Amino acid sequence: MLLGLLGVLAFSLTLPATRVAVGALHPLFISSGRVVVAAVLAAIFLAVGRHRRPTRAEFKSLVAVALCVAAGFPILTAVAMQYVDASHGGVMLGILPLSTAAAGFAFAHERPSRRFWLMALCGSVVVVAFSLLKSGGAPHIADLALIGAVIITSMGYAIGARLTRALGGLQVISWALVLIAPLMVIPALMTAPDFSMVPTRAWMAFAYVAAISQFLGFLPWYQGLSLGGVAKVGQTQLLQPFFTFAAASIFLGETIDLVTIVFALLVVGIVAAGRGAAVVRRA
Repeated sequence: MLLGLLGVLAFSLTLPATRVAVGALHPLFISSGRVVVAAVLAAIFLAVGRHRRPTRAEFKSLVAVALCVAAGFPILTAVAMQYVDASHGGVMLGILPLSTAAAGFAFAHERPSRRFWLMALCGSVVVVAFSLLKSGGAPHIADLALIGAVIITSMGYAIGARLTRALGGLQVISWALVLIAPLMVIPALMTAPDFSMVPTRAWMAFAYVAAISQFLGFLPWYQGLSLGGVAKVGQTQLLQPFFTFAAASIFLGETIDLVTIVFALLVVGIVAAGRGAAVVRRA
């Protein structure tokens, strides 16, 4: 659970950082460029550590992870952050725990109990209700991109967690990045900005999503999912919207009101209640 929480903390800054970056950089450059930079770090890690190559079966799963968390999520969130605030996006990603639990059921051979599904559903309902309350009951079109990001990311989490048991967390994301990077080089070059015209703040935000969000954050995250189970450890994501709110308040000046605090407390309570629910992990 602690490893999962560390991963959530790392990922919670992704939307605020992306929101800063899209103010000066093309969304496609952010989504493709972050993968290319992270892939360079990953290649160095794999070369220095002399890690074994994946088997053919592992390779197929790594392609799925690459398409989900190294391509789909960056592109969809970069598009969404052009139109909505980071806090709005953070709330929409709040349904990740339920989606991740469903992905664990589909891809990681996990069978959560009824109590677990009830807690996961309650937490997701609370987060979605918060989103509708804050947006006046009318979801933005960018929410479609964010929902798509939720679905494919949860799939990548579950498949990656399964691979972590054999390869290790950082090896999984490293191989996934190396595999997808050649496809990302061309769009990154086509949308590259005039480097001298981009403010330092935007480059710092880009560096964060490349080095932390796209690479190092997966080390504790995948390891936590592998050790504790995709469904159960994935519930720590219920806290991610509120970590994102805090980051948005500090770095973007977005206001955190009493309603946000109340919903945060509700979510924390649901996460605590869900930890004791049984989850059967089959071979």
